[in-house]
Amino acid sequence: MTENVKENTPIIRVKELEKYFLAKRGYIHMSQYVKAVDGISLDVMEGETVGLVGESGCGKSTLGRTIMKIYEPTGGEIFYRGQNITKLSNKKMHNLRKSMQMIFQDPYASLNPRFTIGDIIEEPMVIHNMYTKAERKEKVYELLELVGLKPDHIRRYPHEFSGGQRQRVGIARTLALNPDFIVCDEPISALDVSIQAQIINLLEKIQDEQGISYLFIAHDLGMVKHISHKIGVMYLGHLVEFGDADEVYNHPLHPYTEALMSAAPIPDPKLARESKRIMLKGEIPSPLDMPTGCPFASRCPRCREECLAGPPIMVNVGDRKVACFDYL
Repeated sequence: MTENVKENTPIIRVKELEKYFLAKRGYIHMSQYVKAVDGISLDVMEGETVGLVGESGCGKSTLGRTIMKIYEPTGGEIFYRGQNITKLSNKKMHNLRKSMQMIFQDPYASLNPRFTIGDIIEEPMVIHNMYTKAERKEKVYELLELVGLKPDHIRRYPHEFSGGQRQRVGIARTLALNPDFIVCDEPISALDVSIQAQIINLLEKIQDEQGISYLFIAHDLGMVKHISHKIGVMYLGHLVEFGDADEVYNHPLHPYTEALMSAAPIPDPKLARESKRIMLKGEIPSPLDMPTGCPFASRCPRCREECLAGPPIMVNVGDRKVACFDYL
């Protein structure tokens, strides 16, 4: 985890952000919506990595794409360096795209197979009318070196590279516009374990050198703890806990976070034998028929009557935030 954080300077601020998808259009009855992101608030500080974890389908990637305005938000607000960008049109967002970029999950699908590596990295600079042709080529060589690729790779095509190399190309393309905020949408999940550490080390090196802020979305809890300054835990579209990475990982407050962290692999065999895995019981609610109370109530071992009456609000517990009636 890097230490290049400038305190009290949010580069991204999200307030009560919502993203709903129409699942079933009603004629007589009301239409039904999937609330993929439901009232999430968080800050990403300058030079900071915020990790986002949770089960598949909890809304992590949707949150990242909504912050990037790939998806238009249903409600709430998004601020970039204090500027409210929630209602900005695609035309007005064009210049901000240089500052806000995204690394995608699949290095095989995110690169145009008909472009050379040089063309792929240069394309964002062409779109934004940056530099002269000679300067762009020089920039491409610099980026290839930065991400650990060779100069002669500039003339090759994506199919000639491994998954790890393709992800490096994707990172180089993202850095071509000199962004200061990057959403990393599970950038290592499609890679071999041996390559994952290389990509993580590369992202940390770039952050140290350029002060870039990351929203890092992943399933691997150990990797998220390693790279992140803070961790947010999502469950069914809600943020249930947010705080310092070591504190959330080692001393979780929310019962869902406890269960999630208990499932993380432990390298030490002795400690692994002594640790107790928390097995959740109960049914996961349907996204089309969410309960009126806490979204985790049907699986929570600490559930009580008030948990079923209404959703808990996010409250401060020391330096952390948690949405649980145990702390209200």
